[in-house]
Amino acid sequence: MQNKSLPDIFPSMQMDEDQFGRWAALLEERTGIHLPERRRSFLISSLNIRMRELGLDDYEAYFQHLMSGTRGAVEWEILVDRLTVHETRFYRDDQALSVVRRHAREWLEQDAVERERFELWSVGCATGEEAYSLAILLDDLFTRKGSRAYLGITATDVSTASLSAGRKGLYHRNRIKNLPEALQSRYFESVDEQHVQVMPALQQRVCFMRQNLLELKQAQMGQMNIIFCQNVLIYFPRERRLQILDYLVEHLKPGGLLVLGAGEIIDWHNPSVRSESFQGVLAYRRVAQEIRA
Repeated sequence: MQNKSLPDIFPSMQMDEDQFGRWAALLEERTGIHLPERRRSFLISSLNIRMRELGLDDYEAYFQHLMSGTRGAVEWEILVDRLTVHETRFYRDDQALSVVRRHAREWLEQDAVERERFELWSVGCATGEEAYSLAILLDDLFTRKGSRAYLGITATDVSTASLSAGRKGLYHRNRIKNLPEALQSRYFESVDEQHVQVMPALQQRVCFMRQNLLELKQAQMGQMNIIFCQNVLIYFPRERRLQILDYLVEHLKPGGLLVLGAGEIIDWHNPSVRSESFQGVLAYRRVAQEIRA
């Protein structure tokens, strides 16, 4: 007997300019993320995958679904997770981690009064590999130096699904292959042949929070010793990047360091910071405030 083909209920891969403009405008309005024309195919494929899961066959129907109150708000969170890239691993950027280690070591060499709290903010933390990498690096350094200072890492992202994965701290073994074996055994425990779990003591160092970079003015953040913001600004248009950077600087302690990816921004000037020279890493130090009598 001849198999009857399934009806074609899935949407076409075609999207006209007006439709693309509407979807791109929604994404930028709600998250600040700019989706250029060259990424139209990425948007189409991401939308089609999710629409197939929902059984929707029309872009307009899905758009209206996203506008439908609480149900739409929940669906929007799922879609944002699909549209943001989470390609990451532990100890991904040795040069940037060296900058963080150097700054933390300098801080530890200051007098005891200044060594009570050390806090770092991982901006756009995705599924947590970056935040845990920073926690491992700093915890190892503080342990070697015999410091009893408080060490805390705040990890933020716009995707609730990514944050949930980060809180779980469960990763495929391939994700930790860049870590020295000594650090693997100290900070991870084996779950099965394919997966490892972040040790509870390290998990307690990291606080995962949802933060939309369009809402930094309302960010409930304290002053940070280091703000680590790599491979995040590339999603935003230039004007928005400058605004984000200015807001981040406000959350740096005097002498604190803002660490960016090389080439993520040019011609940015803020009187509160000065650029630092590091190979392969773009960084700015918050100018120490003057002491007034």
